[in-house]
Amino acid sequence: MNFDRSKIPTWRTGYRFQYEPAQKGHVLLYPEGMIKLNESAALIGGLIDGQRDVAAIIGELDKQFPGVPELGADIEQFMEVARAEHWIELA
Repeated sequence: MNFDRSKIPTWRTGYRFQYEPAQKGHVLLYPEGMIKLNESAALIGGLIDGQRDVAAIIGELDKQFPGVPELGADIEQFMEVARAEHWIELA
């Protein structure tokens, strides 16, 4: 199954991505709690703004980390997990 990179991810209503000093990292806050994101997820999450499509997010991270062959697939996988966990919506 091919992932549609033209889709634009947005955080679901009630979910907020932010840096949490107490956690020394980025977290996803939601009504029932908090998810601490690893460094890779935080880099991707920081680019989810409701404007960029998945292809643009991949392009931006490819500029920051050139020559990483699995970068696009990793970002697609994050989007799939985030959608399955109901953190984001892809439209």
